Amino acid sequence: MSKVYNFSAGPCILPQEVLKEASEAVSNFDDLNLSLIEISHRSKNFVAVMDETVSLVKELLNVPDNYDVVFLQGGASLGFIITAYNLMRENGSAAYLNTGAWANKAQKEAAHFGNVVEVASSKDKNYSYIPKGYEVPSDADYFHCTSNNTIYGTQIKEFPTVDVPLVCDMSSDIFSKPVDVSQFDLIYAGAQKNMGPAGSTLYIIKKDIYGRNGRSIPSYLNLKIHADKDSMFNTPPVFPVYVSMLTLRWLKANGGVEWIQERNEAKAALLYGEIDRNPLFNGVAAKEDRSNMNATFVLANEAHKETFDQMWNDANISGIKGHRSVGGYRASMYNAMDLEGVQALVNVMKELENRV
Repeated sequence: MSKVYNFSAGPCILPQEVLKEASEAVSNFDDLNLSLIEISHRSKNFVAVMDETVSLVKELLNVPDNYDVVFLQGGASLGFIITAYNLMRENGSAAYLNTGAWANKAQKEAAHFGNVVEVASSKDKNYSYIPKGYEVPSDADYFHCTSNNTIYGTQIKEFPTVDVPLVCDMSSDIFSKPVDVSQFDLIYAGAQKNMGPAGSTLYIIKKDIYGRNGRSIPSYLNLKIHADKDSMFNTPPVFPVYVSMLTLRWLKANGGVEWIQERNEAKAALLYGEIDRNPLFNGVAAKEDRSNMNATFVLANEAHKETFDQMWNDANISGIKGHRSVGGYRASMYNAMDLEGVQALVNVMKELENRV
């Protein structure tokens, strides 16, 4: 079979060796002659998986000792609610940076719990840039931002220094580069971009936040309960956690987040270089805010659309149609995408220029 270059925005591309090992575990895990997805989540075999996955997160991101790491369900969408429940006081307030569809949804969910202050928004230009120079109210219970915006192709390059707890949804760029975890009070991230399949969500929690808001929190939404139970308060998403472990093993074996940052920057430079060079294409996001994960671009002349679409399909390129909010094209270059795949897309863009 010919190789397919998967630029889908999510669920993500995963390393082939990870997919192979994961598929084998579905049939026979740990030589038990039982499937991974049918053994007890409290068996020593799966507890070892959970423990290793948490350990790899801490090692790869240099997580300080005063933080907990847990794996839950519900995606970032549940994280929107968990954040507010665990950090916003009764009749309190929270500050939000609105940089895209998911940041806006997080903000709307928090409004169910108290007053939400939108400190800045890039909605005025269809979220094509990251706002700067905003002020975060000193009486806010926390400040929330979204590190990478998959739909619009923007990414925060430098996080602000604030006087209130800092929360970040890192669903689409976690493990793509080093992160100073000590800067944040809460990080959450869906697994389905750089870690594994949809179904598991990583939370990195500074222990100081527990119990600070004085709220009565339903058990399932209480981060401390999940931390105290080592992510086993209820049956965890066994398969996504296992695949996340395999992916983090792969990342560590190849050199960790420093290695992947260098590779991701090379991929982004290659594609954005062609977008800027080739007169047939225009980038969508502001250059200084371009995402290394999701490159958004459009044709300068829509008359070339049918030809270009046929060409990239013929080149075994998949998943580059842009989101309806932006149109055009979106090439998602998550960790497992290699330089060869990006070069294949660039070659098609060059060939289109030669044809027309």
